[in-house]
Amino acid sequence: MSNEQAHKRVIQGKVVTKAGDKSVTILVERRVTHPKYRKIVKRFKKYIVHDESNAVKVGDMIEAIECRPLSKRKSFSLHKVLSVGVEA
Repeated sequence: MSNEQAHKRVIQGKVVTKAGDKSVTILVERRVTHPKYRKIVKRFKKYIVHDESNAVKVGDMIEAIECRPLSKRKSFSLHKVLSVGVEA
């Protein structure tokens, strides 16, 4: 095997839930073209992200990087906070 680190996915999203200790849920938005009507539509998906230091709050925009599975649904960890939001 080579010494290079394997490519890991990086996702950006908005924190929508601070569920439990060291876990947050982010909402990732992507834009795709509808196959029949050719209109650009939004698609959303939620990811569970590991936040070791409990640093983020609801409303923050964060960047998460793929890691080993930490639980059944948690395979991303916090990479950096892009912007601080206002909690609703």
